[in-house]
Amino acid sequence: MVETHTATRHGGREGRRRERAERGTSHLGRPYITRNIPTYDILGEEGLLRIEAAADRILAEVGIDFRDDPDALALWRKAGAWVDGLRVRFEPGLLREVLKTAPAEFTQHARNPANSVRIGGRNVVFSPAYGSPFVMDLDRGRRFGTLQDFQNFIKLAQSSPWFHHSGGTICEPTDVPVNKRHLDMVYSHMRYSDRPFMGSVTAEDRSEDSVDLSRILFGADFVDRNCVILGNVNVNSPLVWDGTMTRSLRAYARAGQAAVVVPFILGGAMGPVTNAGAIAQSLAETMAGCALTQLERKGAPVIFGNFLSSTALRTGSPTFGTPEPAIGSMVIGQLARRLNLPLRCSGNFTTSKLPDAQAMTEGTMSMLAAIHCGANFILHSAGFLDGLLSMSYEKFMLDADLCGALHTYLDGVKIDDNQLAEGAFAEVGPGNHFFGSAHTLANYETAYWDSETADNRPYEQWEAEGSDDAATRANRLWKERLREYEAPPLDEATDEALKDFIARKKAATPDAWY
Repeated sequence: MVETHTATRHGGREGRRRERAERGTSHLGRPYITRNIPTYDILGEEGLLRIEAAADRILAEVGIDFRDDPDALALWRKAGAWVDGLRVRFEPGLLREVLKTAPAEFTQHARNPANSVRIGGRNVVFSPAYGSPFVMDLDRGRRFGTLQDFQNFIKLAQSSPWFHHSGGTICEPTDVPVNKRHLDMVYSHMRYSDRPFMGSVTAEDRSEDSVDLSRILFGADFVDRNCVILGNVNVNSPLVWDGTMTRSLRAYARAGQAAVVVPFILGGAMGPVTNAGAIAQSLAETMAGCALTQLERKGAPVIFGNFLSSTALRTGSPTFGTPEPAIGSMVIGQLARRLNLPLRCSGNFTTSKLPDAQAMTEGTMSMLAAIHCGANFILHSAGFLDGLLSMSYEKFMLDADLCGALHTYLDGVKIDDNQLAEGAFAEVGPGNHFFGSAHTLANYETAYWDSETADNRPYEQWEAEGSDDAATRANRLWKERLREYEAPPLDEATDEALKDFIARKKAATPDAWY
């Protein structure tokens, strides 16, 4: 149950956050991050060439099945691939040639132009986690997600300066019919956030509905010329693209919108247990999906995606946040850059069932992998728990805090006269402290990132005021955010047009719950 009182002992930290937001310091209010640290490239040319050659052999000798999409097979046949029934094989170099028309960078526009994001190059965009059927919090435990939960997470993301994107299926609103919930989800992103968002991919007509709603929000001509929505499509690894995904992928591409093309490889289950083999497989699967967007519409934006993970081989259970996929992400980043494509890779992954030490250890390992591999669009930046089965309110707030720290981390070290602080040394001299120096007073408000969930008080004060742990503080914080939330303004006529479209679509077909 949401608390009805405000925790006044945290007013100082909250007040500082609001003051910084109002002043618009360098850490707050950015629509996206431009990285000032290099990527971490771990393989040399020989290793990269061997992985690319292995992927080429998979594509040419084994091939990929494209199921339940005759139009995709026709596009491959026309492009020069070898099509035998559902199996498509690719001559080495064919996919790389097709991919040359895909943009290296593109802008995804937001309804508030100040929040539009640039995806690709040195740019980094944080987006909430995606796809969980369950939600959880410390008060009510684990339960199926609802539309209210879905909207709550949109509001929490909108309220945080550390996210740049509203996300997509943040959790499944299981109280809405399966065949109609995409309408409520896309509308909720449009209504409760003014940042970029994602649409549905669970059926071709739902993808088309997502684009049609975007045409109402932005205008049809604008949508035809610009990217305003993303669709996250998954390979049915190993080496299968099913028609549900390729039809949705093509629906976004022919509308000039961006597909995020992602294999989901659990080592030992949907791919080999060895990192290099899984990377070669993912390269083959992703190149094929990305290339299909270009066959549908040359120049359509597309994001090269990847989701490496591992399996507990004693039990067969998926594991997330482990070191092998994390270091494998570094290689994926190198391969994406060689293809000159924007990258979605890694995120904040964990199999922990609570927002605890395991969750933050695994999440930080996989999130740093995303940062250092050069990912441009980082889905699953916050809330991921329980192996992606649950979206956690408390974990969302703790992860938002980590995203805030990563803003500073990605800024690198700035070198100028103020940063070098030579005058401060002359003022303070040997053996004295800098606390009251002019340099400290001039910089104290912006010198350090300030956590919203950490507790830095003396032990005695922390103990006297309740001995709260981080999850408890996060629980209090998400409730405060929802109480304070105000929806960004939306033109009334546009809002009515969106609601009318949704009402007509829902009335045209009976509810389906599976």
